[in-house]
Amino acid sequence: MGEVNVKLEGKVAIVTGAAGGLGRAYVNRLASLGADIGAIDLSFDGASTGFQTSARTVADEVQSKGRRCVTFQGDLGERRAACDAIEAVIRAFGRIDVLVNNAGGAITPVERSSPSNCPEEDAFKLFGANLWSTIFCCQAAVPIMKSQSSGSIINTSSVAAHSVAPNGRLALYGAAKAAVTHYTRNLAAELGPHGIRVNCIAPGIIMTPRVKAQSQARGIGVDSELKGIPMRRFGEAEDCAGVIEFLATDLSRYVTGECISASGGALLTPH
Repeated sequence: MGEVNVKLEGKVAIVTGAAGGLGRAYVNRLASLGADIGAIDLSFDGASTGFQTSARTVADEVQSKGRRCVTFQGDLGERRAACDAIEAVIRAFGRIDVLVNNAGGAITPVERSSPSNCPEEDAFKLFGANLWSTIFCCQAAVPIMKSQSSGSIINTSSVAAHSVAPNGRLALYGAAKAAVTHYTRNLAAELGPHGIRVNCIAPGIIMTPRVKAQSQARGIGVDSELKGIPMRRFGEAEDCAGVIEFLATDLSRYVTGECISASGGALLTPH
């Protein structure tokens, strides 16, 4: 019988955007590694993602692995909600070892996402969900990580932060993710002396249930895009969960300020 993998035994991990897709995969991977989980999302009934994720709750899945889970529902683009969410996890578990800022996404209409026609309300929504949620959660979690002299923060960028899509679509989404990437590097420089690592994951096209359901309508995750991916397949949630495991554990103990692309090599191919 193989050795049980409990790299995060006794640790506490927070995942935002935890109800479905990538966030749910991250929750399950981190719980499998031994962590107790703080799961945070705008909604846990499928409302935030537009589809029902599973009959089992996130907490059910964590508890089935013998780990504890506390959930918090709120809009992390609002500072008060982000602070309340982080404080709820601290009250429940007394510490935070890993913070995965996964909440966000390209959540506005693609057809009005070019630089010259993205409306103000879409811009505010994209920056709130992707950038401000990250900043607010980091700022709320940093004090307890400093008191522990340890921690790993993993923010979510995107290949859209490093490349330009056809006709400049997803421009403000890419701009928000580029800001997340630069914020991550600066936060890593600040927190390194405190024993806290800060890194990014930059997913490519990952075929989560939401992407699958909307691929044809949005033109994202369609077969014509495969030629721009050297590995000739779209990503799966577990492809990103492996990167999260690396960044959350001592496997990456001397890695900080980095942005790891999980895109099948998409950034190697000019768009």
